[in-house]
Amino acid sequence: MSKIEVYSTAVCPYCVAAKNLLKAKGLHWEEVRVDTDPAQRDAMLQRSGGRRTVPQIFVNDQYVGGYDDLVAADRSGKLAQLLGESA
Repeated sequence: MSKIEVYSTAVCPYCVAAKNLLKAKGLHWEEVRVDTDPAQRDAMLQRSGGRRTVPQIFVNDQYVGGYDDLVAADRSGKLAQLLGESA
């Protein structure tokens, strides 16, 4: 099973949209809340190359980006590749 991590906050409509897209595809993810844990925010900043916005999404430890990047990856077939599926 693929490892999907979504760095998010409690009140973020793009985080909700990203999680809904993953849910609609039948995928499971680990949510990492950066609004309640400063150490997790620091980890997100380091892993994402300094990007401060949420969500920041990783699939199998590969950086995907934010919500728009997730949608683009889904449409292009890149998400399926990262998940190890045939596109």
